[in-house]
Amino acid sequence: MDTAAITLTYREATDADVDAIVALVESAYRGESSRAGWTTEADILQGRRTDREGVLAVVNAPGSHLLTVERDGGIAACCQLEHRGRHAYFGMFAVSPELQGAGLGKTIIAEAERRAREVWGVTEMHMTVISVREELIAWYERRGYRRTGEMTPFPYGDERFGIPQRDDLQFELLVKPLV
Repeated sequence: MDTAAITLTYREATDADVDAIVALVESAYRGESSRAGWTTEADILQGRRTDREGVLAVVNAPGSHLLTVERDGGIAACCQLEHRGRHAYFGMFAVSPELQGAGLGKTIIAEAERRAREVWGVTEMHMTVISVREELIAWYERRGYRRTGEMTPFPYGDERFGIPQRDDLQFELLVKPLV
């Protein structure tokens, strides 16, 4: 797929987008549908990745934007940007499994970084990634993010984050300067 030929439209999500975003995030990370792409977490987490209430909270939170990326009239991707003082937090990044591997992710993350820098004047982007997701972390490292070694525990027992299939899960902070 030639990414130069793909037209993407960026806009902030609204309450009306919540169900489509939940379906997108679930399809990109959980269950059999996620195996069509390379970002699946199906082997390490089962259950839900997010829910309607969680996405609605992001859409309506002050200092937060849920960037919706449309292609051919449908939602193809999304990501959360949250202003946290001198840095922005990047999360809830999902690209439709059928479109993964075509370069959309790097185009979208670059746009998210540009917006955070221009809108909020932040100098860094932060994100957390499950530390055992080596392929995903390597992808972010190729985009300029660095591993910090700063870990936070995975919320075992809180099924809002999924049902862990292993006992060594934790989140690692990744950071990128936005200069």
